[in-house]
Amino acid sequence: MKHRLETPWYHGVTRYQWLVLIIASAGWVFDAFEGQIYNITRGDMLPDLLKVPSDSPEVKAWGERFLGIFLIGGTLGGWLFSSLADKWGRKPVMALTILFYSIFTGLTAMATDLWQVGVLRFLVAMGVGGEWAVGAALVAEVFPSKARARAGGIFHASSVIGAWLAAATGLAVGEHWRIAYLIGVVPALLVLWVRVSVKEPDSWLHARETRSDKLGSFSDLLGDSRWRSRAIFGALLAMVGLATFWGVVVAAQNLAEELLKSQGVDPKEAASQGKIAYGFVLTAGAAVGMVCFGPLSMRFGRRATFAMMHICALVMTVIICWVPSAVGSYGLLLCLLPVFGFFGLGIHAGYAVYFPELFPTHLRATGSGFCFNTGRILAAPVLIWLSAWLKQELELHLAITLLAGFFLLGLVFLCFLPETKNKELPD
Repeated sequence: MKHRLETPWYHGVTRYQWLVLIIASAGWVFDAFEGQIYNITRGDMLPDLLKVPSDSPEVKAWGERFLGIFLIGGTLGGWLFSSLADKWGRKPVMALTILFYSIFTGLTAMATDLWQVGVLRFLVAMGVGGEWAVGAALVAEVFPSKARARAGGIFHASSVIGAWLAAATGLAVGEHWRIAYLIGVVPALLVLWVRVSVKEPDSWLHARETRSDKLGSFSDLLGDSRWRSRAIFGALLAMVGLATFWGVVVAAQNLAEELLKSQGVDPKEAASQGKIAYGFVLTAGAAVGMVCFGPLSMRFGRRATFAMMHICALVMTVIICWVPSAVGSYGLLLCLLPVFGFFGLGIHAGYAVYFPELFPTHLRATGSGFCFNTGRILAAPVLIWLSAWLKQELELHLAITLLAGFFLLGLVFLCFLPETKNKELPD
């Protein structure tokens, strides 16, 4: 007896649906670029503005503080713009958020003091936080159910292209960090494409007609026990991913740099190689992990895939922190970083897949944005105080290992969230 062959997930996806995925992904690519360009250039920016050596404790401390400021700005922008996306529509708010992060990144090139960098990074983060929620909701609403998880994973995985662009830009400009921020104005051109090509999803148009008074309502999101529980534990789950990203995953650059220095490599060359190790090698594995989240979650379920990746990320953190340095092998570290990226960053694609599935149409962007961006502000204290303190007071490898303990919290929060595999989006 012949078994009926299952049609590919992309079978029946229309040209317009692909176009929406491309546009949403392009917005997220530049979103990631604007976020990562700071991480790539802060080793040159902060010593320049502080007028201190690059290995000064002040540089490390301010580096972590600005990351915390970025998370707070992303939270407020995410709350504001995700709610507006449910009220005004996906198209105008996506265009607005792209303009926000592009313009204020460009203005950072003119900063002459730390407070100016802090204010501008806060404003950039507002646009970054808002754009993700709009893009994730738009992709989820436009794609058919059988393709939704994979499209969401591809959407989030496109952030790796932004990280590669940021790394390439950082290497190209070298110590001239201001040029990198001027390049950050370019994404503003994407607004024209958004305005011409994107149309509002039918589900949102229907919600506007039937639930206009509840569109983007935080009182409805947090006042209804069904959505409140999902919003709170979704935010806690995102907190784990965001705290470990900025506190643990990004620190792979520092691990590479320190290992090379211990082998007698010139500090400038070690810093450059550290950027390559994080910006290209680790993120290559991350790209594969994020693309794989969709099919894995279709097979095993959203919660099981999250749990597996959290556990493996913790194990890989311990390995990359201690094994390469113990044997003195930089080559081994480079081999391990893609595996670490697969799990440590692969979980982030799950947010684009999972969060839009938790909320009804009139709250989809609001709920998704609340989860992802409240996760930012919950992660901020980890960076502003805990991560900065640990990395100042303890040896780097030990500090990163301790911070990786946050991955275990993700397993706890998953217990309070529903499985959405093979279920239609809530109306």
